[in-house]
Amino acid sequence: MSDQSYINYFEVLGVSDTCKAGEVRNSYKKATKQLLMEIGRATITDSRRDSFLLEIAKLNAAYYILRDNDRRQQYIDDRARIISLEERWHDAVEANTDDVDSLRRDYDGTLRQFLSKYMEELMLEAGRDRECVEASRWSRAHERHASRVLRHFRQRLFHEIHERLPYYQITPPKIDWDERVKWVAKTLADGSAV
Repeated sequence: MSDQSYINYFEVLGVSDTCKAGEVRNSYKKATKQLLMEIGRATITDSRRDSFLLEIAKLNAAYYILRDNDRRQQYIDDRARIISLEERWHDAVEANTDDVDSLRRDYDGTLRQFLSKYMEELMLEAGRDRECVEASRWSRAHERHASRVLRHFRQRLFHEIHERLPYYQITPPKIDWDERVKWVAKTLADGSAV
């Protein structure tokens, strides 16, 4: 199991989880400046534009969330909760306990809320923050286009996460094809085919 799909905003900015607000600000400004310089040197294609918008949105969200102690703590708690729920669900499946289905439902609802909040809503909200707008040169036009990019990003993460979850581990059916062929041949020979 991996916690990488649950975006780690500390890693996005390259800071520790015990960093101070000043470290968050400095790291954000440095990363944003580097990204803007890279954008200025690149030939912009549709896929690059989407990629750059996603990267700017991640940086803005990381700064917006981590600079505020309450938002930071809420993010840390929500991320820890979703990771814990996934672990508990995996453990319940391995132990074949009765609460597997309730854990699946709880996890699925929590996952949808987490991804919506941290991979879309707060990213867009950060793009309206005055400091983020100044540093990243984010505009209303960016937001209109980014909302589609972020929705696709959130959906891609949702599917990546679900592919590793227990209910995607389906055992293929055991079919005796030789027996099946004999049955079909006998059925057709008897004339009792439907």
